Amino acid sequence: MHITNISEAKASLSHLIKVVQETNEPIIIGKAGKPVAVLSAFKEDLSPRKLGGSWEGKVKIAEDFDVLDNEITESFYDSSIFPGKK
Repeated sequence: MHITNISEAKASLSHLIKVVQETNEPIIIGKAGKPVAVLSAFKEDLSPRKLGGSWEGKVKIAEDFDVLDNEITESFYDSSIFPGKK
């Protein structure tokens, strides 16, 4: 594992990124002799995405979920928003 300080990392960031990509080994960046950050290779997750979620199979939608209720529709159109319109 390579250790470098902030000023060296700033001056040679492109080179450090290339080293990380080629070796797959992280590089520790330090400040005043103490580690403060890690530069590591990005690993793309290529596994297929799982659909569903934690609620899958636990929620049931009623058959009439999207059926309009006439009473609610009439009270909406008879409100002060749409006076006299139907």
